[in-house]
Amino acid sequence: MTLLRFDPALAALFALTVMEASPASAQGPDLAAQVREKAALAVSQFQARAGGRLDYSEQSLSIVEEMLAEASPYAKAMPPADVKGLVELMGSYILEVGRRQHGGTYQWHEARSQPVLVVGPPKFSVAMMTFDKVRGRLSGDPADNIVFLYEGFSARAKTASPGTDALYV
Repeated sequence: MTLLRFDPALAALFALTVMEASPASAQGPDLAAQVREKAALAVSQFQARAGGRLDYSEQSLSIVEEMLAEASPYAKAMPPADVKGLVELMGSYILEVGRRQHGGTYQWHEARSQPVLVVGPPKFSVAMMTFDKVRGRLSGDPADNIVFLYEGFSARAKTASPGTDALYV
């Protein structure tokens, strides 16, 4: 199995692609564009390792889970900016899988400094944040399973009834 390779060029890319919310991008089209851009960057950077399977499908998340598990032994040795960049790339990819499957909009969660995908308003609200889960998976915690997070979110988004208010973190 090929391990993720964190070379200096890729590290520089991570440092240049850190997502930051500004008042203009904290909501709406600018934030959505940032998430889509980071998701596309994840695909372009990791598609070879993924064997061409990063296709924004729910099934592709098992590859993301596998890659994060592979990277976890190396994450502690990575500079914090590189870890942050990797979290944003993979977290954005997961969010974009959710948006493509269930619709929704991106909002900025100020307290956690990350985007959140919100599906269903005004009838219901089922939301998912991914950056903390990706960071936890990179730290080596198998309980921060990406597939499990997504499956819970997806099932709830499909079956939510009026008044449902759920956040998957």
